[in-house]
Amino acid sequence: MQIAPSKKTRDRPDNMVEGIYRQLKDDIFEFRLMPGDRFSESEVAERVQASRTPVRQALYRLEREGYLLVHFRSGWQVRAFDFKYFEELYDVRIVLETAALARLGQMDLEGNAQIAILRETWQVSESERLQDAAQVSALDERFHCALVEAAGNVEMARMHLEITEKIRIIRRLDFTQGPRIEATYIEHGQILQALLERRIELAQQLLRSHIEISKQEVRKITLHRLHVARELAGG
Repeated sequence: MQIAPSKKTRDRPDNMVEGIYRQLKDDIFEFRLMPGDRFSESEVAERVQASRTPVRQALYRLEREGYLLVHFRSGWQVRAFDFKYFEELYDVRIVLETAALARLGQMDLEGNAQIAILRETWQVSESERLQDAAQVSALDERFHCALVEAAGNVEMARMHLEITEKIRIIRRLDFTQGPRIEATYIEHGQILQALLERRIELAQQLLRSHIEISKQEVRKITLHRLHVARELAGG
């Protein structure tokens, strides 16, 4: 169990809880805390240099969100991967994102700033493509969120963002595989081009296939692959 060194937070209790919460969540996403890892409130409090009260509040928040389990006699544990749960989240993503494409197909995209930014990011030459897995993973997440946001339904975007955060750890694992970076540039570019050409059914088909490939990665996760991801993240 590895927890990142403490980051400075303001003295206000709410800010301290938020800081600890974000730090622990980042530790989970960056594989410093691995599925199955156990730890105590005292260990966290010592690492983040805070009292146990804000630590406990942050831990219970993560427990409510499904990242941790609490064992009343033996401390806390990072929740093991529930593969069926992740696959179901990917299915919901497909529903939301294909619906967003349908809405975008009815809109004037000529001056849409979000779509313009996506084109500048993904429709680039091979020499301009980023190769850093963490950077591409973050940009991939942003691509899908931006498509839903651009569709203009605030509630749809909120739901999609919640799902996005829950599968972030899987997305990080996906991008530890080298070929996925090149494939993501190609697939995102194709989705955007189909959207801009008003070929919405094709765009939806391409998007569905793109997400299904990532969904399949859920079934390939092993403990060894998690440890490799931790090493790549510098854990």
